[in-house]
Amino acid sequence: METAGKVIKCKAAVAWEAGKPLSIEEVEVAPPKAHEVRIKLFATGVCHTDAYTLSGSDPEGLFPVILGHEGAGTVESVGEGVTKFKTGDTVVPLYVPQVTQGRGLLPDNTSRFTCKGKQVFHFMGTSTFSEYTVVADISLAKVNEKAPLDKVCLLGCGISTGYGAALNTAKVEPGSTCAIFGLGAVGLAVIMGCKVAGATRIIGVDINAEKFEKAKEFGATEFVNPKDHSKPIQEILVEMTDGGVDYSFECIGNVQIMRAALEACHKGWGESIIIGVAGAGQEISTRPFQLVTGRVWKGTAFGGWKSVESVPKLVEDYMNKKLKVDEFVTHTLPFDQINEGFDLMHAGKSIRTVLTF
Repeated sequence: METAGKVIKCKAAVAWEAGKPLSIEEVEVAPPKAHEVRIKLFATGVCHTDAYTLSGSDPEGLFPVILGHEGAGTVESVGEGVTKFKTGDTVVPLYVPQVTQGRGLLPDNTSRFTCKGKQVFHFMGTSTFSEYTVVADISLAKVNEKAPLDKVCLLGCGISTGYGAALNTAKVEPGSTCAIFGLGAVGLAVIMGCKVAGATRIIGVDINAEKFEKAKEFGATEFVNPKDHSKPIQEILVEMTDGGVDYSFECIGNVQIMRAALEACHKGWGESIIIGVAGAGQEISTRPFQLVTGRVWKGTAFGGWKSVESVPKLVEDYMNKKLKVDEFVTHTLPFDQINEGFDLMHAGKSIRTVLTF
């Protein structure tokens, strides 16, 4: 049946309020307006950023909302003025477009989602926890039509962010020593980037030793479990590396660990890259960091990639076996089991769970 120009009713996971499980609902998805694209999604990943907002810790969190920002699908229809996309194109939505957009709404400050007569907010301009979603045409990348959607959906966030943090933000140099704090999906992607950049020592730091074997597959050369030491982890790393690492990466979102990551850097030239999102009540003050001279503290957004330009290239690298993606997917579940996907993540049993529609 021809759906262009009509409201589509479909399945979505709605977060009605903070701290509650997602609810599978029938939602109405309005047609795209000017410079918008409606997408039929085939797969979406479950990311810590979704859980952070769902927990209520996100000061910018809005409810009710359709979360999700790691998706892949095909174009169902396009709005007026859209020239770069057509029906049937294979696409990855981008939560960091190359221009900004409104909070919880599309650029014209309205929503395309309705459920039970109520407006439902968009999330990060993508809202991939829905069979159909509407995004601004600036928030979309066209990718290789042969790419498996249940894998390349992950290039919309976690893998690209970690991989780019090493290559673009830090610009890790050959022969460097790097420490990665937190060996989840983002941390593993950082390790992969450090290896590609030619780092000699890649030290994985995590309190869960079960993650070490997987991290070795991505290129980690040695590991430290803070639980095995009575001294602060930064002191251990400084001793191990004769003065500190060249680059450290914080992939957890904990302010104390951000500081430890910075203090693990070499005083003369070390750089620390902050990737994790700090939780509620964890005020990041730059003042304590200024006491540690000769070290640089950087943040990174989407790994420094220009999203529209870079995601198609990353997909090609994956297709040409230059970039690991399949190895991040530990669980694939039907979309209806989305809450189980969150449970696996919170229990530390998954790297990435992919949900398929």
